[in-house]
Amino acid sequence: MTSINTIVYIKFPEISLKVRDAHKLRGYFGNIFKEHSELLHNHYADGNYRYKYPLVQYKVINRMPYLIGLGEGGRLLFDLFLKIDQLDVDGVKIPVLQKDVEISKYVPEIGEALYQYNFETLWMGLNQHNYEDYQKLEVEAEKNKFLSKVLQNNILAFMKGINHQAENRIMVTGKFSEKMTQFKNQSMLAFTGTFASNTYLPQYIGLGKSVSRGFGTIQLTA
Repeated sequence: MTSINTIVYIKFPEISLKVRDAHKLRGYFGNIFKEHSELLHNHYADGNYRYKYPLVQYKVINRMPYLIGLGEGGRLLFDLFLKIDQLDVDGVKIPVLQKDVEISKYVPEIGEALYQYNFETLWMGLNQHNYEDYQKLEVEAEKNKFLSKVLQNNILAFMKGINHQAENRIMVTGKFSEKMTQFKNQSMLAFTGTFASNTYLPQYIGLGKSVSRGFGTIQLTA
């Protein structure tokens, strides 16, 4: 069973932001277009959180703002594309003089070929359930194996999010480094690193927690 998803990338090449500004993009666009769809901000009209893989993601990659939409989220971004004439970051209105759009097709592939990836932004792989188990590990090889299993589940969550039933086993092996980051005014453990997988993934999608805010952005390297 193979599904095909449209992916829309919108970038603003003349605007330079910091990686931590990604959540401000999410807040801005989620607010001005909130009447269009909960996919833009991952909250339903009643205020409840949408606990599914985010189909619209906001990122800053190499200081350039990106909006990425998958499937329905991509169609939504494309429909709103012409209406974007400015960005608002911390109350500073930045006129959009140039915006580029790229539309591509993604066919999920889980097979024998290995693909190499690195995390372009910090990966938040741990949650309240597995954090304590990870903290008990002392050997680096055991930590990498543990995190590779977490990442395997993250990829499976992505596949479910785009309505693709994985018929083959997803395999992941990686090497990760711990980094502390500020998230919602709290110090959080996150990771940088590289990994190999038998799963072909779209460029710049996010894996793990808070991907709509720019965390866990991956880059295909080989």
